Amino acid sequence: MSDDPRPHPEQFLAEANAEAGGAGVPRGRLKLFLGASPGVGKTYAMLEEALGRDRAGTDVAVALAETHGRKETAALLAQLDQLPRRVITYRDRQMSEMDLDALLARRPQLALIDELAHTNVPGSRHPKRWQDVEEVLAEGIDVYSTLNIQHIESLNDLVARITGIRVQETVPDTVLQMADEIKLIDLPPEDLIQRMREGKVYMPAEAGRALSNFFSKPNLTALRELALRTAASRVDADMATLRRGLGTGPSQDRLMVCLDDPATAKGLVRAGRRMTDRARIPWVVATVVTPAIEGRGPAATGAMSDALQLAERLGAETRMLRAEGDVAQAFVEAARQLNVTRLILGRSARAGWVARLSTLIRPTLTQRLVAQAEGFEVTLLDPAPDRTTPAAIPSVRRRSVAFRPALGLLLHSVMATTAATLIAWPFWHILPVASLAVIYLVAVLAVAMRQGTAGAIATSVCCFLAYNFFFTGPYFSFRVAAEESFVALMVFTISALFTGRLAGRLKKQIEFMRADQTRTETLYDFARKIASATTTDDVLWAAAAHIAHTLQCHSLILMPRGGGILEQVQGFPSIEEELDPHSQAAALWAFQKNVPAGRDTDTLPTAGWMFLPLATQGAPIGAVGLRFIDPDRRLDPNTRRLLAAVEDQIAVAVERISVEGDLEQARLISETEKLRAALLNSVSHDLRTPLVTVIGALSAVADGGLPLEQNQKLVVEALDEARRLDRFVGNLLVMTRLGHGALRPRREIVPVDELIGRARSDLARVLAPFHVETETAPGTPPLSVDPVLIGQAITNLLENATKYAPEGSTIRIAAEQAPSGVALTVMDEGPGIPASERDRVFDIFHRAVQGDGHPAGTGLGLAIVKGMVEAHDGSIEVIDPPGSCGAAIRMILPAAVPGDADA
Repeated sequence: MSDDPRPHPEQFLAEANAEAGGAGVPRGRLKLFLGASPGVGKTYAMLEEALGRDRAGTDVAVALAETHGRKETAALLAQLDQLPRRVITYRDRQMSEMDLDALLARRPQLALIDELAHTNVPGSRHPKRWQDVEEVLAEGIDVYSTLNIQHIESLNDLVARITGIRVQETVPDTVLQMADEIKLIDLPPEDLIQRMREGKVYMPAEAGRALSNFFSKPNLTALRELALRTAASRVDADMATLRRGLGTGPSQDRLMVCLDDPATAKGLVRAGRRMTDRARIPWVVATVVTPAIEGRGPAATGAMSDALQLAERLGAETRMLRAEGDVAQAFVEAARQLNVTRLILGRSARAGWVARLSTLIRPTLTQRLVAQAEGFEVTLLDPAPDRTTPAAIPSVRRRSVAFRPALGLLLHSVMATTAATLIAWPFWHILPVASLAVIYLVAVLAVAMRQGTAGAIATSVCCFLAYNFFFTGPYFSFRVAAEESFVALMVFTISALFTGRLAGRLKKQIEFMRADQTRTETLYDFARKIASATTTDDVLWAAAAHIAHTLQCHSLILMPRGGGILEQVQGFPSIEEELDPHSQAAALWAFQKNVPAGRDTDTLPTAGWMFLPLATQGAPIGAVGLRFIDPDRRLDPNTRRLLAAVEDQIAVAVERISVEGDLEQARLISETEKLRAALLNSVSHDLRTPLVTVIGALSAVADGGLPLEQNQKLVVEALDEARRLDRFVGNLLVMTRLGHGALRPRREIVPVDELIGRARSDLARVLAPFHVETETAPGTPPLSVDPVLIGQAITNLLENATKYAPEGSTIRIAAEQAPSGVALTVMDEGPGIPASERDRVFDIFHRAVQGDGHPAGTGLGLAIVKGMVEAHDGSIEVIDPPGSCGAAIRMILPAAVPGDADA
């Protein structure tokens, strides 16, 4: 008992599951009318209670109810609103079923759906009626339904043992747990038999057969006991939930069912379900796969997969383990890793004195597991074999199925023995007889590496006979005359069996290592591909190819487009696949409901494809479809987990690309905001300052009263500021053209001196306080550039130098031939550019010198220069100045080559 008054998390989970419904709608409530057998009055009780709800004002609709010709039941049914049934054509026959779509469209408050365990006609949306009920509940509609105790899956084998009849229509125990309320409809066996004789259950002709078979008093009594126990266990479960709500913690026990024999696997699963249902503890169903088990054939493998799927339907966690040969050790190690406290296993029965003698040599799995299960509570069961499993196949058929592998094993053994004998024959007069045994040991090893332990044993026997017949006296006889020969033969036989077994185990280890390596390599290759993918299409193509290669199937990925319609976006080996209507409906269902649909699922199982939702943390983003090349192949639990892991990786990769796109968009928005703020700051300062100067100068001139010289000085100052403003606006326009990629240079052949001269002329007044020196190296070729753009670039470089160089200093312009064109360098004697700033001075709105006294400017000049130079396929960089201080910026511009003038 726990003193913690806080509710247990399972209580919140149960409440959340009870409230979970489709599209945010609270889940409907399910009430089951449970009976021990047909005829106890479940349908009548359901209709009677529903009629009371209807009179109280509840909107009640009968989706489906079976009267079986009973007048009292039909009279109650006539008083309620009934929905018409849907007619389905199956094998040229008209059959009626519940119209699920009509019920969902009608949306009553309470729906009556009789016979919960009924199997729907093939072609329906769900194969079972209880799955229809799940969908109705998910839409927020309350449901009344009926169920007999023999239809509960975990009780199926008990009912078969009691009545001698195995019921085929069953419902998982999870459906019973899903019920919010269970009402037991009980009737003593004597009263039920009397109702049967009066014809109130079956027609008189059928009633006689039923009374002599199923409806005998012992059977009815036993079924009644099962129904009462089931109802009592539900009360216990409700009390356990109530105790947890009051602060009592759940049990820490955990149970594991160990499956080894396909014939009894389903019986063990059902027994495990009954035990966990009574104990209210979590449980695991595990099986161990070894090369020997895989060699049983597809029938046994399919039966074990069916048992694992049954366990999943009953609410168990399934595990498919792998081991070299020691199955018991694999079970025990898995139990310790999963914190299991209780083990359930079937009794390994070996009939016959030969089988009993073999247990002395090698204990059974039960004996080995019990010996190793220290600290576990072990329960041994002896379930009846399932008639549909390979163990129930007649022995003659089993021998015919296993004949071909045994014949191939014998041929390999005989061929290896013959080869060893032919190799040893020339040496038997030369080498000691004992040395010839090594040749036969090599043969045993060779067969063991190919055929495993069974091949090693068969080859050992053949080699023993050949070695005795040909190389020990008396020769060409199987008799052994000398004692030393007998000892040598025994030593050889033991050595052959030992080395053969080791080689067989080595072969198993290699097979498992290869399988694990292949699985790891494919997963790594897939992870590498989707990690390097930069677009959603690349991720989806890699996923489709990986699924197809790994599972040996056709794969398809569908994504929603306009209007919520799914379109095939990727596939392997073909993107365009013809989907039948059922497959299209299954794909849409998997996408909308976020659950698997199609082949081998509980929704539209007649479809040719299986579809699984492709979901991220939010809503599904698509669906993955697969169709096996082998139509008889099914997904085992391990493959399902592998596929689920691949789907998670796909979804994560798609979401990653989506997030990267969102981040890039956010980055662009952030950069745009920064640019806008910088532009506003620049315009507010660098545009307003010259305007104020121009307005002030012109206002003073307009007012008059000033000397002529002062008026001329003001006009010149206003003109300088207007030109500066013009250059600023021009820079903004050029920057806009650069940003949109609209700048297209019109190349001409221009001498370097001419471009430098134009720039000096445009900046004559700005350069007046400085000493400007121009130096053009001899042999410098002309340029092949747009004279307007490059002239403005030189102008911007010179203006940038005047902002930072002190008045009276020297500004030098040097031009010389470079390996890739013409190098044009502008140098000043200002504070220079720090090394850490040299890569950033060409960024838009960046200025190397900051502070209260920084020069006026927008930070556009050098950025524009870089754009203009790069538009001419040139380059620009900050270099070390030739002197001790100052800045030097060098442009590499394309030089004119012979033939450009002609062009």
